[in-house]
Amino acid sequence: MKRSFPSSLLLYFSLIVLTLLIGLPFWWVLSGAFKLPQEIIARVPTMVPHSFTLQHFMKLLSGSDYPTYMVNSMIVAVLSTAVTLALAIPAAYAFFRLAFPGREILYRVILLAYAFPSTVVLIPLFGMFAKIGLIDTLAALVIVNVTFALPFSIWMLRSFFASVPKEIEEAAIMDGTPPTIILRRIMIPLIAPGIASVGIFAFISAWTEYVFASVLILSDAKRTVPVGFSGIIGQYQIDWGLLLAGASLAVLPVVILFALVGRWFVSGLTEGAVK
Repeated sequence: MKRSFPSSLLLYFSLIVLTLLIGLPFWWVLSGAFKLPQEIIARVPTMVPHSFTLQHFMKLLSGSDYPTYMVNSMIVAVLSTAVTLALAIPAAYAFFRLAFPGREILYRVILLAYAFPSTVVLIPLFGMFAKIGLIDTLAALVIVNVTFALPFSIWMLRSFFASVPKEIEEAAIMDGTPPTIILRRIMIPLIAPGIASVGIFAFISAWTEYVFASVLILSDAKRTVPVGFSGIIGQYQIDWGLLLAGASLAVLPVVILFALVGRWFVSGLTEGAVK
């Protein structure tokens, strides 16, 4: 159906306003990272930089432990994403395509774990990790991230498995194909958009996690970007150029990830919404 001119005008106006609301803060952070200090703290803010400098990035990378924080965050995020996908895909397939006793009860119990706020289990997890020697290790963060990302990831993959016709599996079963081969060679290629969506969700969740990283990590050498980045903000003075440069670099891995698999992510969200 063809839209009327007023409705089309309202739609475009809403998109422009939404784009400005989302894009202007990012532009201010990115452009501010290249401004001279006096322009950053000027009384009248400048959306278009009148100066250009790389001193904030040079100071951040050579005068702080920010590169170490980036490496730690990348290790935690990549491992958390890989483990989440390795567990969520077969678990979702078992829950939604295989029949076994207690399937519905177990599925509801897993989703119930996602309903609790993370701070509720913060102290018990700290005590448990302390007993097994995982405090101040990146492995502790990976375990926590996977634990909280897995229930939602399993639920998110449900609609994608439901979109695959059961006749495909039935034909493979009649040929004597075991479930593991069906999952690896048939189902995974068919639900690739859903896997991309879950992967991006797990990566961003691990990359931005702050609460557990601030409690479970004690040494500066093991800190991730959110925790280490907060240390750059001084108690009595803030280096705004350093802060804006760090924020720009912190967003970079997420931007690169969306550039690589963003098309699958959008497709996955769209297909998951209509199935």
